Amino acid sequence: MRKIDLIIVHCSATPEGKDFTTADIDRWHRQRGFASIGYHFVIYRDGSVHHGRPLAQVGAHCQGHNAHSIGICYIGGLTTDGKHPKDTRTEEQKSALVALLRKLRVQFPNAKIRGHRDFAAKACPSFDATAEYAII
Repeated sequence: MRKIDLIIVHCSATPEGKDFTTADIDRWHRQRGFASIGYHFVIYRDGSVHHGRPLAQVGAHCQGHNAHSIGICYIGGLTTDGKHPKDTRTEEQKSALVALLRKLRVQFPNAKIRGHRDFAAKACPSFDATAEYAII
């Protein structure tokens, strides 16, 4: 298994209230030249957690940090018009994300939880994941 010291939270940068799937993200990422979906997990608006890349495989979600991190993406992150960042997480997504992060912290106790915005000039995941998950 890879040495994991980061768990990085992302949003799909899609409009509020619209559903997308791992297959959609896989297609988008392949169009950008990735081998497959770049995230290890995707959380749908209903709170269901779906697998992307296997944990043993290096992700493609945060340049310079992929080799030692796990990427989690929630569906949403933009206003309904798709023009501005917004924390669009449903209550189900919030609960699922906390549960997944807790599970991953058991497996990788030294991993820090961060948002993509902590590593790139982006709003992603449209909320301060570092502060929100500091006690997990």
